[in-house]
Amino acid sequence: MKNSNGIYSGAAGLTEAQRRGGGMKKKRILGWAGVSVTVVLSGIWAWWGAVENFHEGWYSQSLLENLFLFFFQYLLFAIVFVILALVILRWKKAGLILHLLAGVFCVWFFSGASFSVLGLLIVIPFAALGLLYYYGEPYPLKWAYRLILFVPLIITLAVSVPQGIRAAQRLDDGDLGTRIVEGNGVTLAWAPRGPGWPDRGVSWEEAREICRYLSEDGLTVMETEQNIWRLPTAEEAVRSMTIHGENAGGVWDIAAKTAVYEKTPDKESPLWDVHSKVIYYWTADTSGEDETRACIIVYHGGIYDKRKTDHQAYLSFRAVKAT
Repeated sequence: MKNSNGIYSGAAGLTEAQRRGGGMKKKRILGWAGVSVTVVLSGIWAWWGAVENFHEGWYSQSLLENLFLFFFQYLLFAIVFVILALVILRWKKAGLILHLLAGVFCVWFFSGASFSVLGLLIVIPFAALGLLYYYGEPYPLKWAYRLILFVPLIITLAVSVPQGIRAAQRLDDGDLGTRIVEGNGVTLAWAPRGPGWPDRGVSWEEAREICRYLSEDGLTVMETEQNIWRLPTAEEAVRSMTIHGENAGGVWDIAAKTAVYEKTPDKESPLWDVHSKVIYYWTADTSGEDETRACIIVYHGGIYDKRKTDHQAYLSFRAVKAT
């Protein structure tokens, strides 16, 4: 009831105050739930982007191109989550529409992606975040802004700085010709840049076919089989890996299908082209469990298997021959 001044008092007044307080509490919970989800997802994408940037990216001789790919390919989702959150905190309706449009666009653009990535990490979060922010109020706003901006930034820097230093220290002698690599009981000639060492994606069967027809100097694919060059075995590749010009001391455990190194190798001369997007080489070994798959070696020395039909731009080969 109201008193003479028109102010609610008594049980009715207390109930209204409680109702208002409860409504604000719900808004704060929803708002901070949105901030929490944004921080977690942008942090995950920032970590993934920084790791992948220095794993399969950062190969160009142009710093500007490397930075462009870093921000607009590898950090794109982290940046989008942050920007959408900042927009909806300032303009709720516009921010909600942008969140929903972002989800719809991703469904169309990444239609071939798995649900675990497209649905759980992109589309559903966009829609859920839009609703959480629209109906929520993450007070105090200054802390919401700080967390949304600085958490992914700190993660990006924490991962990128040491990875960037490592990439800057990679050995690149500029020699893309035939290389004789000795070490760990293996001596092989590795093909020069050309058909026997292409800077493009190649399937396993295509790689074997090229090797059979490759000329003595490794620069020409002949019309008849030469059978001079071949793919290295997984063990040969492991034993040949280097770091800073020295053999990495790799040992291939064929039973466990595991490579162990005294020093972790890297994407360096003489086996790898620092400025190529190729980070995987085919080997001659097939998967013992599935004949449709063959073993690859990664620049850091890991051995994995992939479908023989795969030919992504970062998956190629480098032919070898006896010296």
